[in-house]
Amino acid sequence: MHDTSPTSLSESPEDPFSILRSASAVLDGRGRIVAWSDQATALLGHRAEDVLGRPVREVLVHSEDRDTIAEATATCLREGGWFGLLPVRHGGGHRVYVGFRARRVRRLDSTVEWLLVGSLAEDIAQWEIDRAVLDGLFRRSPVGVVVLGPDLRILRVNQAVARFGGLPPEAYRGRRAPEFLFGPDAAQAEAKLRSVLETGRPVIFAEQQSRLLHDPHRELVISISAFRMQDPSGRVLGVTEIVEDVTDRHRARQRLALLNEAGARIGSTLDVARTARELAEAAVPALADALSVDLLEPVPRGEEPAPDARGPLRRMAVRSVLPAALELMHPEGHLFFFPDETAPARCLAERRPVLDPLLEDTHGWFVAEPQRAAAARAIGVHSLMVVPLAARGLVLGLVCLWRSQRQEPFEEDDLTLAEEFAARAAVCIDNARRYTQQHNAAEALQRSLLPSEVPEHPAVETARRYLPAHASTGVGGDWFDVIPLSGLRVALVVGDVVGHGMHASATMGRLRAAVRTLAHLDLAPDEVLARLDDLVDQLATEQRQTDANTPQIVGATCLYAIYDPVSRHCAMARAGHPPPTVLGPDGEVRLIDLPAGPPLGVGGLPFETAELELAEGSLIALYSDGLLVAGQRDIDQGLALLRSTLAGPFHSLEDTCKAVEDAMLPDRPADDVTLLLGRTRVLAAQNVATWQLPAEPTAAGRARTLVRDRLAEWGLEELSFTTELIVSELVTNAYRYAGGPVQLRLIRDGQLICEVADTSSTSPHLRQARGTDEGGRGLFLVAQLSERWGTRYGRNRKTIWAEQPLSAQKQPGV
Repeated sequence: MHDTSPTSLSESPEDPFSILRSASAVLDGRGRIVAWSDQATALLGHRAEDVLGRPVREVLVHSEDRDTIAEATATCLREGGWFGLLPVRHGGGHRVYVGFRARRVRRLDSTVEWLLVGSLAEDIAQWEIDRAVLDGLFRRSPVGVVVLGPDLRILRVNQAVARFGGLPPEAYRGRRAPEFLFGPDAAQAEAKLRSVLETGRPVIFAEQQSRLLHDPHRELVISISAFRMQDPSGRVLGVTEIVEDVTDRHRARQRLALLNEAGARIGSTLDVARTARELAEAAVPALADALSVDLLEPVPRGEEPAPDARGPLRRMAVRSVLPAALELMHPEGHLFFFPDETAPARCLAERRPVLDPLLEDTHGWFVAEPQRAAAARAIGVHSLMVVPLAARGLVLGLVCLWRSQRQEPFEEDDLTLAEEFAARAAVCIDNARRYTQQHNAAEALQRSLLPSEVPEHPAVETARRYLPAHASTGVGGDWFDVIPLSGLRVALVVGDVVGHGMHASATMGRLRAAVRTLAHLDLAPDEVLARLDDLVDQLATEQRQTDANTPQIVGATCLYAIYDPVSRHCAMARAGHPPPTVLGPDGEVRLIDLPAGPPLGVGGLPFETAELELAEGSLIALYSDGLLVAGQRDIDQGLALLRSTLAGPFHSLEDTCKAVEDAMLPDRPADDVTLLLGRTRVLAAQNVATWQLPAEPTAAGRARTLVRDRLAEWGLEELSFTTELIVSELVTNAYRYAGGPVQLRLIRDGQLICEVADTSSTSPHLRQARGTDEGGRGLFLVAQLSERWGTRYGRNRKTIWAEQPLSAQKQPGV
């Protein structure tokens, strides 16, 4: 304003105040009206010529309103401006309320004038609302407001930010936002503000991790919304940032998310140790910087601890964000007691959680284990929680949680969350414990039904592997056996009951016992399987009649093979079982073409026996299907891998077993796995004597002579008398009842075995002869003179055998 003479103000479209449709006036430094607009005349009813040069109090102020006007004037002079609603005297003499905005203006000659812009109350209502909103935002709003200039330096903050940041409002002026809200996300937050400034696209509810300038150890989560400021012409004035502390809300969401994650992660298996590790993985680092899970010693074994047990405890899981902390903690598997007066000991004794938010040097742990405690203090351990693992009113162990890297101590909300974690884990651990108890019992039953050791046998050298299925699957019904037979023969058996669990194990035990009984009857392989088939069908019928709700055992598979080390013949039959594999001395691996046969329990279908001759040193492999299909393989892939693995070379059968296990079972199998290897031996020709005797009265005498001479050759003269009696009785019976040629065979190994074979199928009968009887004492004498005797049947022939023990000095090779 260069002209100092009184004048009227015209409202032009270019005038910035015209858009407000407001009246305007100018006052000089003494409060006289020096300019008056046409709209002021229309608004207040005073003409310019009537008011120019006159004091504003004379023209516009009623006497009763002078105090109100004086207060507004004082504020205007003090702050250089004013905004508000005032009562004004209209030209007609009545009072009207006008909203005013007053601003101080300095002229070129350094004089001061005041520009007044006003509107009637009905037009000023929005102004008043805006003024109230702005005043509320900067003085009373609980949400922080930060106004930044185009250089992103702070121009003004409201009272909420001042309280939040711990500094007076003027202390923030000129700073950059990351200077009082700093942290890992500060640079990213400032980049977002710059993007808002440059693009005009607002940011809404962006959360960031922060720390305060006056309290750098306190971690915060703040929510930021920001928008660009610009005037009506579009000139960019800066950015306004809305800041809210959402730490509690963020932590509540975190806790809920942690509980959901813990519910999904903890208890994925029925394994006690795995469940403990899952608890540790869920809580570190989300809740604690280090954690240990300790269970009372009976729990990992599947047993129930005593109600008042305080130890010993088995360390089941440890986890920490710091490797140095792991070095201080007891390792997994360690068995120990917590010292008295420590927080874990109190937790076990009182059966309640313990919270020590700030560990003091007088804490029981520092007194009980000063060296360990001092080392923990050195790496920053400062807060501790101990929570019992309790289920069904029984304490199974406890969880210790530590903080070292995170500065905030544990608080009650953290303890509540830890109790939720522990409660969920305890139920899973208790379920796993009870399952372990049942699984151990079933596995013990299963192992008790299997041979603990396979004795040495002259016909084969054996090695075996039995691997029970994963605990979650349950024990299976696999079995194997090596059964000595008459004539130094041996039976190799592998079977698999369909299904898992105690019923499968119990059925397996009954079938194994039945196989051993049938084997000692010297039945052919197909005959053994046929009788087993009848037994499985009978067991299934009994089970259905006893308990219809019990899972039904619908069948089993079995492979039964008999090897004779004298003739090198091997007879075998299978009932739905994988065929055996043979590795010859020449290194060739072949799958035996053996009729499959139906699984046991199907009934009504025949089994077939196949015979083959095995060279000395041949390796025969019998196995269950669990070995072949482990690792999601199909049967053909499993057989191919087995053949390539058996090809070796290996120094021993144990090495071969280990190689097969490593190649085909990298992980715990989902089904039981049985592998039985047998390397064939052949009895030396000098230890076997075989003669064909004609069916005539002199056959018994001829047999005695042959036996006496051979025993003398073997140096077994002391057995001549008993052996001649045995042979004489057996040959006489064959001549009397068979009526055909007789074969006599002597076998010398650990025993002296006499065998007499004829073409009769009549079963010999042992009976007690009366004193007046002339006969009937032959088999009775044989039974008395021999250690064992029996009968076996082959194709079109019957063989009666008798065994006598040899002293260690008389055995071959000694």
